[in-house]
Amino acid sequence: MTIKTKNSEVLFWVLQIVGWSMMSSVIFIIPELSTTYKTYSFFTGTAVGIFLTSAYRFYLKQQIDFNSFKIKNLTKVFFSFLMCSALYYLLFMFTDYFYDLVWQKTVFEKQWMDENSSFWSNIITTSLTIFVWTIIYMGIKFITNINTNRLENLELQATLKEAQLNTLKGQVNPHFMFNSLNNIRGLMLEDVDKSREMITKLSEMLQYALTKNTVDAIALSEELEMVDNYIALAKIQMEDRLDYQKNIDKNSLSIQIPPMIIQLLVENAAKHGIANLKNGGVISLTTSLTNEHLIIEVRNTGKLTISENSTKLGLKNIQQRLRLLYGAKAAFYLDEIEDQVIAIIKIPTL
Repeated sequence: MTIKTKNSEVLFWVLQIVGWSMMSSVIFIIPELSTTYKTYSFFTGTAVGIFLTSAYRFYLKQQIDFNSFKIKNLTKVFFSFLMCSALYYLLFMFTDYFYDLVWQKTVFEKQWMDENSSFWSNIITTSLTIFVWTIIYMGIKFITNINTNRLENLELQATLKEAQLNTLKGQVNPHFMFNSLNNIRGLMLEDVDKSREMITKLSEMLQYALTKNTVDAIALSEELEMVDNYIALAKIQMEDRLDYQKNIDKNSLSIQIPPMIIQLLVENAAKHGIANLKNGGVISLTTSLTNEHLIIEVRNTGKLTISENSTKLGLKNIQQRLRLLYGAKAAFYLDEIEDQVIAIIKIPTL
């Protein structure tokens, strides 16, 4: 039995005891009845109500699936309601008869009974009582199920979101490693010193990527250190063909961002932009703050059509991670303006 089930059971019994006790206590306001009769009716009425409706509830739980309630279930509810009402009436009359048999009613009690109770009035009263109980029980049951389903859906969405984020993070490291190792392989036979330096830079970047793979956000300043390492690694291969410029708002350094998201933009700019240009070009990184957003802009010399035949895994990764982490509050834009490819990320700061 789960904690939720235990809580619902406790709530049911508390409501049963409180509800039937309050209903049975109404008899104490009738002056014509003796204290003995009032006390007897209070305890027997409470006991009969709790016992009978608990059995009624057990039947409903066994016969009706409230998670997929259908119109045909109303027939079962109706007939079980009639049966419960009839039993309640019979038990009510039996307890009244038993009292008269053992203690005997006073003249005033018999007179009050004759004036205020009859067969049909008792039938209506007992049926109305069970009807109200049925409405309250089913209402609480439906509301509880709706809330339970909503919580389960939220938990499922959270689990799915976490699984998707872990998958996307897993795409970052292989994507980055593949490109970097290819660079090292290409230079291994040409320049051992440069290859050694690239391996050192690569190890530093991999250490960063592995240690940050389990978190959803890091400070912008940490991400910039990794980008600097990547640029240093890329410059060893492309030399003067790559010109890296950055303009960082100092107030943005502490803003939390998804790890490796800028690195993916810069890597994409280098691989699909500068690397394909004979004379090279410029990659510029700019950050700025508005009232609600951190703006990250990466520009590179080149044309957007250069990477048209690629899988664009890195760009899809960025879009999906932003959507999963921030929903509609974040945005990602990619455009070409005057021989420059411009990538802009907006991340909420509030």
